[in-house]
Amino acid sequence: MSGFAMPSASLLAQSVLSGIFVGALYGLLGLGLSLSWGLLRMINLAHFAFAFLAAYLCYQMAQMGLDPLLSLGVIVPLFFGIGAGLHWAMARFAITPFNSLLITFGLTGIVEALIQSIWTADFRKLESAYGEHSFKVAGLYMPLPELITLGLAVSLSVAVWAVLRYSDLGKALRASAEDAPIAAAFGVHQQRNALLLAGTCSALASVAGVCLALGFTLAPSQIYAWIGVVFAAVMLGGLGRALAPLIAGVVIGVSEAVTMAVTAPSWAPLVSFTLLIAILLFRPGRAA
Repeated sequence: MSGFAMPSASLLAQSVLSGIFVGALYGLLGLGLSLSWGLLRMINLAHFAFAFLAAYLCYQMAQMGLDPLLSLGVIVPLFFGIGAGLHWAMARFAITPFNSLLITFGLTGIVEALIQSIWTADFRKLESAYGEHSFKVAGLYMPLPELITLGLAVSLSVAVWAVLRYSDLGKALRASAEDAPIAAAFGVHQQRNALLLAGTCSALASVAGVCLALGFTLAPSQIYAWIGVVFAAVMLGGLGRALAPLIAGVVIGVSEAVTMAVTAPSWAPLVSFTLLIAILLFRPGRAA
């Protein structure tokens, strides 16, 4: 069993911590997708393309001297409008959930081509002051970009959970997802609420994109590399939930990190894809 070796306690602890950080990003990427799929019945594969486009816009604005976190003030409203506009077009032509999958997959290819035409297919790395700072606690390294990602993922997931659970808007969205005709009979403005939610989902994707830019090297082709693992996090947690993608993302992230520490990096993708296949086989109702 030469491919397996028990790592030291410090390496294992660092791997778990790294898994929590990357799992938080999985959860942040999956949050908008879970809400769109579960509450709007729209399988938006362009969610990933929007995240990468936001990452490249953050990179570009950083090249122009704007702080990456301050770029959220431009990026978030922009993608809110894009997401709301896309949903309006889908609703206008009565696109079915399956057709939304096909259309947004095509849109993903268009966005990838747009990114390549502007920034080329070369790898890009955002250099910022955040990347130069890290903290050491109990012998464990905590890079600042990863801490920012974790903080944003937790705070946004909790905020969305609170809105869905306690606000009138959240109750109306859940009611529309459960039984749209009955919700409409009680005066729920479904079209307005759906546009607000769709815009919010794309805005969440843009926040995840900024986190991607802070911590990862960017390339247009990487859009597709995130789809499988984020889908696994979304379906493991359940559709239309706010906290579940974050929890599932951390579980997958830690599992991948420990797998890499014990075996080899090439084994890590087996974790998320095995989970995804198992969920589809034994919990098919999650995709309904």
